[in-house]
Amino acid sequence: MGVKQALRSIDAFPRAEDHLLQKTQSGAVVSIVGLLIMATLFLHELSYYLNTLTVHQMSVDLKRGETLPIHVNMTFPSLPCDVLSVDAIDMSGKHEVDLDTNIWKLRLNSHGHIIGTEYISDLVEKGHEHGHSPHKHDGKEEHKNETETEALNILGFDQAAETMIKKVKQALADGEGCRVYGVLDVQRVAGNFHISVHGLNIYVAQMIFGGSKNVNVSHMIHDLSFGPKYPGIHNPLDDTNRILHDTSGTFKYYIKIVPTEYRYLSKDVLSTNQYSVTEYYTPMTEFDRTWPAVYFLYDLSPITVTIKEERRSFLHLITRLCAVLGGTFALTGMLDRWMFRLIESFNKKSSTRA
Repeated sequence: MGVKQALRSIDAFPRAEDHLLQKTQSGAVVSIVGLLIMATLFLHELSYYLNTLTVHQMSVDLKRGETLPIHVNMTFPSLPCDVLSVDAIDMSGKHEVDLDTNIWKLRLNSHGHIIGTEYISDLVEKGHEHGHSPHKHDGKEEHKNETETEALNILGFDQAAETMIKKVKQALADGEGCRVYGVLDVQRVAGNFHISVHGLNIYVAQMIFGGSKNVNVSHMIHDLSFGPKYPGIHNPLDDTNRILHDTSGTFKYYIKIVPTEYRYLSKDVLSTNQYSVTEYYTPMTEFDRTWPAVYFLYDLSPITVTIKEERRSFLHLITRLCAVLGGTFALTGMLDRWMFRLIESFNKKSSTRA
């Protein structure tokens, strides 16, 4: 037996002669349906191959000595910009006085439209450096003694305070609000920052508001993040609205920050942070000696999440295409044979009765 005949003997796909092949209408219908199914599956598999796959991995956070950027964009519709201040404290309890701040305040009218812009270079309180008496935030506030009062009188504080009181009262009467936005760079340790009226002297605050219960800290958080955004990130505090009516209190947001690295297909690495949050609200009572505020207390997780963009291999695509296309072809072939035999048997019965 020759080589050609030997090769023919192992042919797994024998061909029938053309005059033995029979084309039917049912076969044409099955072929069209099969082609449509195969085209649909092919496009689905191609889209699946072209889409980027993200893989999550966890490891111990080894970063040291870096700063933590805090992106803030908030609106206080019931408080003028003159009374709002930002305070940042680290886990040791000390005020961070040398933060690289880049904060802006926008004055808003009662309709929320911008009526003025102000750059704040000293939003972060620096103890007694500003000539103001910051409130103590641990609920143990004490009145200033006579010596401090005399010192403030010598500095002309009363005249400045009187001017400010009139200005703020007019702003409150006009329904003026404030939008605070920018970036705070803090040390990469647990701490908190809060936006409040704590920068005011306690007597000035009392004369302006007539008591802590009248300080409305209603706020809208447009954006709060701890680094640049990556595809698919969700910051749970974005677009959060907390509006108070005829009451006041302190909002506390307990934030757990998770260091995150996002690795693109291009091998670029984006270092950022994602977070989870728990919220608490404490209403003010007539016996409270503290003043309302919006606190953001944050802590860092010791675990870093690495998110990698990956694309499935081309061989994986070929394997899946062979499976779905071959399976569809085999299934339509079986369906065609069943339909042919069914029609043939029906025609035989009809001819026998005739």
